[in-house]
Amino acid sequence: MKRKNQNSGLLIVSGQSGSGKTVALNALEDLGYYCIDNLPAVMLPQFTELCLDQHREFGNFPAAVAIDSRNRAFLESLPKNLNALERLGIDYRIIFLESDENALVKRFSETRRKHPLTNNITPLIDGIRQERELLAPLSERAVRRLNTSLMTPHELRRLIRDIAGIETFSGPVVMFESFGFKYGTPVDADFVFDVRCLPNPHWNETLRPMSGLDEPVAKFLDDEPQVQKMLEHIQSFIEHWLPNFHQENRSYITVAIGCTGGKHRSVYMVDKLSRYFSAKETHVQIWHREISL
Repeated sequence: MKRKNQNSGLLIVSGQSGSGKTVALNALEDLGYYCIDNLPAVMLPQFTELCLDQHREFGNFPAAVAIDSRNRAFLESLPKNLNALERLGIDYRIIFLESDENALVKRFSETRRKHPLTNNITPLIDGIRQERELLAPLSERAVRRLNTSLMTPHELRRLIRDIAGIETFSGPVVMFESFGFKYGTPVDADFVFDVRCLPNPHWNETLRPMSGLDEPVAKFLDDEPQVQKMLEHIQSFIEHWLPNFHQENRSYITVAIGCTGGKHRSVYMVDKLSRYFSAKETHVQIWHREISL
């Protein structure tokens, strides 16, 4: 499906219960989106046509809806309703939020909220697994899948604002993400580069409390030939293959750069890569998973 102006279409937020859909909708409301939570899927075509009427009368009228397992009575007809949107020439995007089982169990235990698919005979873990299967058709159609297991609400809001604020696609949006291998590899990454073989500022007591965004750490890594060679190789690899993703109509590409703790080398690399590709007019997003900005 070709997307020219994303803000003129419909944004569908879906995902597992406890993965952050409420946070996402609140972020979209702050951006001026008209948001409806738990819209029955059968009402998608009618709702979107009403929004288009408002768009014609009042100008820009961005809208977003949340569809999830609370909608399970209507989910079977969802593919038919999405196809109806396409026949009407209505652009839509699906953002799908998911989290690891352990993270979801912890969140429900802390909030004491009831999972929508649990009952007297269905324990929480079974409800989580049933929900994942139930929402598979939405997950498969998503242009962006976000794993929120290690995200704070602030980080999720920022990502949602970045995604919603993109006006046009002249090519894929490239997300550069730094992370620490000791905290786990990002599950939604398209490419993962391991930079643990590079000189580590952690062993310098002066640099240890800093991050790869601080000038002394950046200068330390700037002066290391191995670091610059690795940076050139990663730049060249992405630059070579990015046009292929554009030809395949991929909307988002996630490039994850990992070091041991996700604080120095990976952060430095992401900063350098984002600057390089931004200068080439690539739409870039950044997320430093292990550091608080």
